Amino acid sequence: MALQDDIGQDRNLRTLARWRSTARVLVEALPYILKYDGKTVVVKYGGHAMEGGVSEHFAQDIVLMKQTGIGPVVVHGGGPQIGALLSKLAIPSRFVDGLRVTDEAAIEVVEMVLAGSINKQIVKGINAAGGRAVGISGKDGNLIVARKLEPVKMDPMTLERRPMDLGFVGEPERINPEVLRTIINSALIPVIAPIGVGAGGETYNINADTVAGSIAGAMAATRLLLLTDVEGVLDRQGKLIQRLTVSEAEALIADGTISGGMIPKIETAIAAVRSGVEAAVILDGRIPHVILLELFTEHGAGTMITAE
Repeated sequence: MALQDDIGQDRNLRTLARWRSTARVLVEALPYILKYDGKTVVVKYGGHAMEGGVSEHFAQDIVLMKQTGIGPVVVHGGGPQIGALLSKLAIPSRFVDGLRVTDEAAIEVVEMVLAGSINKQIVKGINAAGGRAVGISGKDGNLIVARKLEPVKMDPMTLERRPMDLGFVGEPERINPEVLRTIINSALIPVIAPIGVGAGGETYNINADTVAGSIAGAMAATRLLLLTDVEGVLDRQGKLIQRLTVSEAEALIADGTISGGMIPKIETAIAAVRSGVEAAVILDGRIPHVILLELFTEHGAGTMITAE
């Protein structure tokens, strides 16, 4: 009997310890929950972060954000998934300075993958976690009115600067935030495929980071969270840099510390902050509950970029 009493007491102590741990988490999170109440947070869910499918942890985080009074807006990518289907269909992929050249055949596949497949997978995941998500693309309600992207590149032979033709690749010209406000005020969670519509009705493939940054600025979001497959910005010793100002981030680009695919993400973050977003954060979307760690804990989870 004494042994059974000891076992029961030990079990009760373990239960109390778990409750205390839960209470500490709630006490730590409460000030941040109050801080973000009624605020808009734009979350970019990268294609690389979801190559194994829509994370259950991601979906749960989005639902909890909504339940605590935050207005989450999800923008998703899908580059790897687009590339895989193009390859399966024997449609060649060509890139210029990291940008996919998108011809008429490719834009149909891009729209099908982004708006028809990935978008609905994310909606399904959020709904399964107890949320009420609705999937749209930038074409719906003219949410994203786009123009053709024509980046300029210098010819190494003639040193002349010439615009590159990337086909149906665009950039946001105008964001109509009322579309999203209507959805958010209806207790729904918008999930946006980065497809825009041109003045003549053309369909444009737009970089998802760029779309997320533009929407964050138009919505006067408190946070822009860029979820990808790296933990954030690393210094030259490979250590995570937790906070950067805009000027510090620009200096790290100039001296080569920030390079490659991280540059456009940082440029998106800088543009968002300059448009009025309080802070932009680059996070590793593969970490379980990384959104909650960033928003509701003191230490955060990635690299935060602020004005100054």
